[in-house]
Amino acid sequence: MAVEAVIFDIGNVLIEWQPERFYDAEIGEDRRRRLFAEVDLHDMNNNVDLGHDFRETIYGTAERHPDWTSEIRTWHDRWIELASPVIDRSVRLLRALRAKGVPVFSLTNFGVGSFELASTHYPFLTEFDRQFISGHMRVVKPDPEIYRRVEAESGVAPGALLFTDDRTDNIAAASERGWQTHLFQGPDGWADRLVAEGLLTEEEAK
Repeated sequence: MAVEAVIFDIGNVLIEWQPERFYDAEIGEDRRRRLFAEVDLHDMNNNVDLGHDFRETIYGTAERHPDWTSEIRTWHDRWIELASPVIDRSVRLLRALRAKGVPVFSLTNFGVGSFELASTHYPFLTEFDRQFISGHMRVVKPDPEIYRRVEAESGVAPGALLFTDDRTDNIAAASERGWQTHLFQGPDGWADRLVAEGLLTEEEAK
């Protein structure tokens, strides 16, 4: 089936998301390993992605772990530094698709407050034809419900959606619904896929 809309994940597709790398640089790898072993920061962030308040969720976690208060609050206070840098070629691909008139959606696990903050730093996050943000939807990938709602709200048949994400579980869940998928392992491979689908020329995909 021909592709009618292209869907981008955001973290590690358009913006690098490597919290461990950030904390390694800030507090050293050994101390970071202790922090992540004692405090489930990814689960904390998952609650943000489910729509819980950005600051309250992180600061509340910090209060429950007084040995790590400052380090945990950093997740909120320096969040843009965690969510960086931009993957420039992916942004160019997003814009090239839109310039060709291809509908482009986002489907991302992202909090309400964190997405609002990110959008002020990364204007391309506001350029999608449709945004599917987990914090607003109150459901996260790979829950099948989030994919069902994309289908229902966009009106595009599952087989006509082409979705890229860096996580195999998110890709598998989309594939089970009949979506066309691409496991993102870098912008070069994604560009090749878009060219192979006839959505962009090689020149447009640079």
